[in-house]
Amino acid sequence: MTAEMTGMDENRLQCIATASFGTEGLVAGELKRLGMKDARAENGGARFSCTAEEAYLANLRLRCADRVLIILAEEECRTFEALFRLVSGIPWERLLTTDGQYNVSGKCVRSQLMSIRDCQSITKKAIIERMRSRIGRVAFPETGVAFPIEVSLRQDIARITLDTSGTALNRRGYRTWNGEAPLRETLAASLVELSPWRPGIRLYDPCCGTGTLLIEAALRAAHRAPGLNREFACDAYPTFRLVDRQGIRDRLREDIDDSRIGDIAGSDIDPEALKLALRHVRQAGLNGRISLSQERLQDLQLDGEPGVFLCNPPYGERLGDKKECEALYADMGGLLRRHPGWKLCAITSDPMFERFFGRRATRKRRLYNGRLECEFLVYE
Repeated sequence: MTAEMTGMDENRLQCIATASFGTEGLVAGELKRLGMKDARAENGGARFSCTAEEAYLANLRLRCADRVLIILAEEECRTFEALFRLVSGIPWERLLTTDGQYNVSGKCVRSQLMSIRDCQSITKKAIIERMRSRIGRVAFPETGVAFPIEVSLRQDIARITLDTSGTALNRRGYRTWNGEAPLRETLAASLVELSPWRPGIRLYDPCCGTGTLLIEAALRAAHRAPGLNREFACDAYPTFRLVDRQGIRDRLREDIDDSRIGDIAGSDIDPEALKLALRHVRQAGLNGRISLSQERLQDLQLDGEPGVFLCNPPYGERLGDKKECEALYADMGGLLRRHPGWKLCAITSDPMFERFFGRRATRKRRLYNGRLECEFLVYE
């Protein structure tokens, strides 16, 4: 597969929306709902073809993905000469500005070319040589817009990508402080999607911490695009200059309807975490839409229609006191028994969770919270 064929084929871009392990299928589903019918999950994300407008829309709308990358070239490379030829074949003069910062990162896994630094150097050299031959300039000051470029080699297949997102997509803009045990917004959105909760059903987080799960659920219910309050690296790319970026954002704002947010609430025993949660709810523009209170999980009793408990309880290795965590898991089992008709979902890295909870989960899914291998447990 040549560079010209991959990234810039008749105004269509070949892209990958990167995602953490276990959430690739969710991202592929999101892309299909956005109209990318050829989206397919693969290790590390979901691949799809799109226009520049659709790539911009993906940055704004995707809830579970980490980044949107343009795949510029992908080919087997066993030598530095082959890598240089591959990178040289990419039409960089159409993609970059002459004063841009060409920031090349790299990674190598089980390949003959295992020196990340050398692969980065070869890639940067090939980019500059191509720009010189096509534009006729000798010097490139690199004082302007940053272009995050990655050279990735896995089992001798080299992939050259350009990052359109810039800052990772979990940075929605509403969270200014993470608290003691942060849950990334993209993982929180994935848990919301994997749970049996859907808009219109009651949702309660009995260990709400700084409120990320509740906020992500409310944003989904209100049809709020998670990227509306931030910018992207591609805002300054030549490829995206003709995209009506403001028009796309305006149309997404017209689709917001906070009245779709139903009964979403949570509690925590920690008053400092609740202060942060209230701040994040306010900064997300959801004042009055999410109810928060200070409650001991052991005392929690909810009346009315049943719903879904969704939570990220403390893990023993993460917050220190394993005995307290085990007692908390037992209390969560009691919480579900006190609430007939409710369902409960929890993410945990503790293999003893089910034992102390008192029941085996109805279904499980392996995920990663940062570098911690976890299970997402659903109790029907």
